[in-house]
Amino acid sequence: MKKIFAACAASAAVLLMAACKDNKSFTISGTVDHAEKVKLVYLLKTDTTGISVIDSTAVSGGKFEFKGNAPYQNLYKLRMSGNIFDLIVQNGDDINIKTDLADSTHAYEVNGSTVSEKVRDFNNLSNVYGAKNSKLADEYSTKAAALGKESDSLINIYRPQFQKNIAEYSSEVIKFVDANKDNLAGFFAAASLDRYKYEQQMVTYADGIKDKFKDNPSVQAFIKQMEEIKPVSIGHKAPEFTLKGLDGKDIKLADYKGKYVMLDFWASWCQPCRQENPNVVKQYAVFHPKGFNILGISLDTDKAPWEGAIKADKLTWSHGSDLQRFDGATERLYHIEAIPSNFIIDPNGVIVAKNITGSDLEDFLKRTFK
Repeated sequence: MKKIFAACAASAAVLLMAACKDNKSFTISGTVDHAEKVKLVYLLKTDTTGISVIDSTAVSGGKFEFKGNAPYQNLYKLRMSGNIFDLIVQNGDDINIKTDLADSTHAYEVNGSTVSEKVRDFNNLSNVYGAKNSKLADEYSTKAAALGKESDSLINIYRPQFQKNIAEYSSEVIKFVDANKDNLAGFFAAASLDRYKYEQQMVTYADGIKDKFKDNPSVQAFIKQMEEIKPVSIGHKAPEFTLKGLDGKDIKLADYKGKYVMLDFWASWCQPCRQENPNVVKQYAVFHPKGFNILGISLDTDKAPWEGAIKADKLTWSHGSDLQRFDGATERLYHIEAIPSNFIIDPNGVIVAKNITGSDLEDFLKRTFK
């Protein structure tokens, strides 16, 4: 009987604590070692417009506390002495954070929020790869300084190492996102990916969370954005269009039915586009005889510089333009927000690759036309 009474008493205590929990506000308290030089801790909130400071408080005896209202679960940040600590917060949370400002790794403990722990784990992952890139950057700067100038050969040594780190980091991010689809830590990790390179994965992720986090504006804006670009993502039929060629005659996507074609969005004024053009010319020379076609779509507004750039860069394929920069009908149809941008369409009219340049373009064409 005593055991039954004790169990009942414990259950009642748990229920009482739950009933007393304030679900209309949150509390964030912190303990900070070596905080002698810290006068204020700032609380920041993220939303669809960016990050803003919403509160501040003094540190007293190495301790601080915030109380606030979070109508929906969201990403918040604590800033102290230039250090940033991420937390996922919602009403009802009683979160405690502990850190040592003398620690150069900016490590911190967090309790009271499982999702905040996951965000911390993701930040630790990011820091590992960030440290790798910082080390490479320092090595490159030291060697460039010794040479007294920028060196193409040095860049060619270090660029692949940077790219390898970024690729490995992105792979780890995707794994983290897949393991955290049910919480906001996964969403904010996904936001760190290169949207152009990993668009297919992000569209798939958006499909998977479309019925979740309905009260979070940032999540809903992301889902809407992915839904809008989904029709021109990999695996979907390329939308038909017609635009004017250099000679004023109509060019249609349908003209390339049954063929491989790359839609190459570029402009004479776009330096990254012009820098990529030699690579595109090289690949076209090798793979056009094997069935690879290109349709250049310019975002110029004036025919003269557009035509001049075509001749200067020796772009011998077909070209068309709406001559309206990003406001052209074709650009809006394909949701072009930055250039260079490209779409490779297979003989069935399906988008099979998107936004691939440099060695990635060459590798894709080798696999396709082997």
